[in-house]
Amino acid sequence: MSRLILIFFVLASCAPKASNSENSLAEISDSEVMQFAIPGKALYENYCANCHQSDGEGLGKLIPPLKNADYFKASIPRTVWIMRNGMKGEVKVNGEIYSQDMPGNPQLKPLEIAQISTYLYNIWGMKEGVITSSMVEDFLKNEPEELN
Repeated sequence: MSRLILIFFVLASCAPKASNSENSLAEISDSEVMQFAIPGKALYENYCANCHQSDGEGLGKLIPPLKNADYFKASIPRTVWIMRNGMKGEVKVNGEIYSQDMPGNPQLKPLEIAQISTYLYNIWGMKEGVITSSMVEDFLKNEPEELN
């Protein structure tokens, strides 16, 4: 019963916050990056923002942030893997432990994951450039050793 209450709480509290200028496409000046990032922002809003929030700040002690997150910044291949396959167990982000499982998104195609990744890795002060679908396909071939 307590697990059911926790699930209800997670679903009820994963309401997206309003977008703000800090996660806008205005931060991106490279036109090639922008071609990936525009659809990536929409995909992020549809698949990720309910829990990680539109501003990337996460959801308190329940869902980790992406914005300014050491775990997120450390490995694009790991992020891609988690987007597709999900993650179970504890993860340490910016010194905080999070234990809420993240469901995978196996329905996302490599191009869609590339677009989301390109968007995320080119806002909040990052400039990682285009993450292509062929890069995503390579990243998805093997589970990263550093998942936790």
